[in-house]
Amino acid sequence: QVQLVESGGGLVQAGGSLRLSCAASGRTFVDVTMGWFRQAPGMEREFVSSISWSGARTYYADSVKGRFTISRDSAKNTVYLRMNSLKPEDTAVYYCAAGLPLGIIGPNRVSYWGKGTLVTVSS
Repeated sequence: QVQLVESGGGLVQAGGSLRLSCAASGRTFVDVTMGWFRQAPGMEREFVSSISWSGARTYYADSVKGRFTISRDSAKNTVYLRMNSLKPEDTAVYYCAAGLPLGIIGPNRVSYWGKGTLVTVSS
């Protein structure tokens, strides 16, 4: 059974940083695109970032470009999201995703989801 377990969320002040981690298990993910989505209260789940199986290609939503960095450690089956210069509008539950096409896509094209980790940015 595939499992994606996120960690690293929490409360941070505006301008601060957090690093999210997503540990995958149940199968090998070395050949699978992985990514992050987020969902704010009352809003739809939205794409944040994705990374190719090799790590050579990355994609970002315009709202986070230049502030967030996605990376992966295939040996550990783990993907990371480094979030800098956080803003109150970044407040959301962040979900790890696996098995998705490369590029900026909708959540309906994701094969596997984690349960999410809450990020709260105070002003």
